[in-house]
Amino acid sequence: MFKRRAFMLKLAKCLLTFGAPSHRIESQLATASQILDAKASFVHIPNIIIVTFGDEDMTSVETHFVKANGRIALTALQGVHLVYRKVLHDKMTVEDGTKRLSSILSAPPIYSLLVRCLLAFVCGSTICVLAFGGSVIDMWISGVCAFVLQYLGLNTATKSATYANVYEISIAILVSFVARALGTIPGRLFCYNAIASAGVVLILPGFTILISALELTSRNILCGSVRMVYAIIYTLFLGFGLTIGSDLYLVLNKHARHTLDKGEAERYTMYHGTFHAENGTSPVPGGAIFGCYRDPSWPWWRQELPWWTLFFLVPAYSLCSSLSNLQELRSWQLLVMVLFACCAFVANRVSNNYLPGKSDIISASGALVIGVLGNVYSRVMRGTAFTAMVTGVLFLVPSGIGQGGGLLSSDETSSSQQYSDGLQLAIRIIEVAIGITVGLFVSQIFVYALGRRKNAAHFAF
Repeated sequence: MFKRRAFMLKLAKCLLTFGAPSHRIESQLATASQILDAKASFVHIPNIIIVTFGDEDMTSVETHFVKANGRIALTALQGVHLVYRKVLHDKMTVEDGTKRLSSILSAPPIYSLLVRCLLAFVCGSTICVLAFGGSVIDMWISGVCAFVLQYLGLNTATKSATYANVYEISIAILVSFVARALGTIPGRLFCYNAIASAGVVLILPGFTILISALELTSRNILCGSVRMVYAIIYTLFLGFGLTIGSDLYLVLNKHARHTLDKGEAERYTMYHGTFHAENGTSPVPGGAIFGCYRDPSWPWWRQELPWWTLFFLVPAYSLCSSLSNLQELRSWQLLVMVLFACCAFVANRVSNNYLPGKSDIISASGALVIGVLGNVYSRVMRGTAFTAMVTGVLFLVPSGIGQGGGLLSSDETSSSQQYSDGLQLAIRIIEVAIGITVGLFVSQIFVYALGRRKNAAHFAF
C-alpha cells in the first residue's frame, strides 16, 4: 500500500510539472487510484493537488499537498504517460514506475538555453508572416524580439523572483518601443503591428485561456474561473505594456509623431469623380494587410510573402514550436505533431476563406480536425493524444488572433484606443479558445462515442 501511494504522489508531481491537461488530472489520478486500490481522493486547484489517503471506514487519513509550477515538456510528459499506462496495465511494477518517474523529474532540459532561444527566433520570425502579415524585413526584427524574450524568460526571470513579477510587462514595453522606433522610420520600411504582435506572441495567454475554457466545460468551476480571470488581467497587462512602450518612444523622439502623422496622410490618395462597383471590389489600389500598409509599387521584400511560401513556413513553425516545448528531435512523435499542426492550419485557412471574420468558428474547424486526428492516433496507433495535438492547438491561437487583425487594430492607434484594444484582445482570445474547446469536445464524440471503454483515463484535451 505504501509503495502504491508513493507512486500516486510521484505521478501527481509529474503531471503538474510537465504541463498535463489540468481538466484531466483528477480523472487520471482517480482512475489510477481505483485500479491500484490506493484508496485516495484528489482535489486539484491551480498549481496544487491535494491528495488524501484513506476512506470513510478508517479512523485516520493522510493528506498531502503536491505543488509545482510547471510548463509544457512534451518528451517528459509522453514518458510519464507511458509509465502511467504500463503500471495500470500490469506491465510495470509500482516500484519501477516510481523510480522511472523520479528519473524523469530529475532530468535536465533536453536542449540548452541557446538552442531554445534560437528556436524562439525561428518561431517569432515565421509567425510574423504567417499570422500578422509581416514582410521579410519585419520577420527578422520580430525574431530578434522573440530571442530576447525567451532568453529573459528562461535565464533572468528564473533567477530573480522580483524581475519575474514584471517580466511580461517589461518585455511588452521593450518590444513595443523597438517596433515603434522602426515603424516611424521615413519610408514606412517596417510595420509596427506585425513586429509588436509577433514579438510578444510567445507569452500570450492563449493556452491558459484554452485550459480554463476546457476546465469550465468539464464543470471544474474553481480552476477554470481562476485561470480565466488571471488570463484576462494578464492580457490587459500586455496591452498596457505595448501602449507604454509606444508612447515612451514618441515622447523621447520629438520628430516621431510628425513622421507618424505624415505617413498616415500618405496612405490616402485623392480621386475626383465617381465610380460604380459592380462586382463588390474596390478600384482603389493599395491597402492594409493585417494592419500593415502595403503599397503595390514597393519591392518584394516589403510585401507580404506569396502563398506558396506557406508550404515551407508552416512546417518550419510547427517543427520549431514542438522543439521549443522540449520535444525530442529524433522521434516518430515529432513527425506526427508537425503533420497534425499542418492539417489544422489548412482547415483553419480554408474555413477563413468561407467564413471571414468568424474567429470562433474558424478555430473550431481547425480544432475539430486536429482533435479527430489526435484521438484516432491514440486509439489506432496507441500513441499519446495530448502531446501529438498540443503543437497544432497552440498554432490555432495566434492564427485565430491574426485573422482578427493582430494584437492591435492598426499601427497608428492612439493611446486611449490601445487601452481598449487590450480588452478587445482578451475577448478575441476567449472567442478563439471557446471555438477550440467546442471543436475538441466534438471530435471526442466522433471517436469515442463508439468502441469499447478504455481501462485508463483519457489523456488528451
